Amino acid sequence: MRNGKTRNGNGNGAATHTRAPARLRAQHHPTARLPITKTYKVFIGGKFVRSESGRYYALKHPGSDQTLANVCQCTRKDFRDSVVAARNAQGTWAGASAYNRGQILYRIAEMLEGRDEQFVAEMVQQGIAQAAAQLELIASIDRLTYYAGWADKYQQVFSSVNPVASSHFNFSILEPVGVVSILCPPQSALLGMISTIAPSIVGGNTVVALAPRDLPLSAATFAEVLATSDVPAGVVNILTGERSELLEQFASHMDVNAVIYCGDDEAERGAVRAKSSLNVKRAISYDRKDWLTDDAQNPYFILDTQEVKTTWHPIGI
Repeated sequence: MRNGKTRNGNGNGAATHTRAPARLRAQHHPTARLPITKTYKVFIGGKFVRSESGRYYALKHPGSDQTLANVCQCTRKDFRDSVVAARNAQGTWAGASAYNRGQILYRIAEMLEGRDEQFVAEMVQQGIAQAAAQLELIASIDRLTYYAGWADKYQQVFSSVNPVASSHFNFSILEPVGVVSILCPPQSALLGMISTIAPSIVGGNTVVALAPRDLPLSAATFAEVLATSDVPAGVVNILTGERSELLEQFASHMDVNAVIYCGDDEAERGAVRAKSSLNVKRAISYDRKDWLTDDAQNPYFILDTQEVKTTWHPIGI
């Protein structure tokens, strides 16, 4: 034996390694262990950060007291930071070509499909049936490609050349409103969020979205997809936490140009309308519960976060 090696039985000098004692193997390969409980961060300005307060809530397995994950509980400060990131990114994003924005949405769909098993598993962990989770994932991928296809077409549909009684050309075109805050559908783990984010960003807006409180894992993982796709930092910002704590900020912030409320709570809807009037921001409300239907996707969702700009130009100059 030399240098911890021995000759094998046929004496050809080939080196073999002796195995570690069973006692040491057992120490390094335990038969049972506690799983690591993941703490999901929030996505602000293209970076994954914890809530500035350090608070989090424990997401439980449905029907049990077992903790599934720790989820950041965001504050007003987190929302303000997200709005700053969204505003800084909005001009560049709005200035990108329609073709480029369509490419980027299509890339998000590709990345989402590449992690399909993870998304389905996380939805199942949150209490969604396997078949329903697979259906929601497929619909989410298709919805992204749907709006990617509209990226360079909605202007032709909604813009116009207007007849006037003078020697002028009169054009109406669409421009993004700017920064959009989104209170995502509370009953949908992934599809509802994508169905509100995609039409907003394809039209040149940037967004700050609040994930559903009881179904946050798909939103957090979707942020990982965004971080590894071609979406510029700040275009999409995703927060987690209590809707009751953040709803007022989403509706009243003076540098937000439109707010999308998803839900059927009349008190919340009324609060959003009242607070949004402080800076005359556009308040949009969707009360649908089923985002799988055909009418849950159409170019009018893009129009919801667009402004019409009319330009006059004299003829003959």
